[in-house]
Amino acid sequence: MVRLVGEEGGPQVIPLNEALQKAMEMGLDLVEISPNQEPPVVKIVDYSKFKFEQIKKAKEAKKKQKVIQVKEIKLRPSIDLHDFQHKVRHAREFIEEGNKVKFTVMFRGREMVHSDLGFKVLEDVKQALEDVAAVETNPSKEGRNITMIMAPMTAVQKKRVQEQNNQ
Repeated sequence: MVRLVGEEGGPQVIPLNEALQKAMEMGLDLVEISPNQEPPVVKIVDYSKFKFEQIKKAKEAKKKQKVIQVKEIKLRPSIDLHDFQHKVRHAREFIEEGNKVKFTVMFRGREMVHSDLGFKVLEDVKQALEDVAAVETNPSKEGRNITMIMAPMTAVQKKRVQEQNNQ
């Protein structure tokens, strides 16, 4: 037994061989739509047209989805003020485009002794971008680097920040 849909009179439960016979009379194919239901759902359609429609829907869905990229900005613990502002400006552009930004503070040689300077730089970045971005991953030490990931704020987060500023 199968549930035949798309026929005049609404869905109907009929034997499989009767559904196949109807499809042959119409010169079309019997296509299984939902095999997991009880009884399975079938439809009488032109199979090549059905397949084309499925591919078309999949392409349309793929167009609508937004791919979020992670852009990386590398900093040094002894970064100059102008360089810092330049990199923050670029990060702001990336975030406004909807991308995430990964900040990496790189250390060389004996600079690792002063890792607190790296955390200070990331704290300054966080403060400079607090109006457009939220910290997704807190600053963490990974070998000779300290990394932090910031993502664009959602509408709810922006509203909270505005309320806190108004108070």
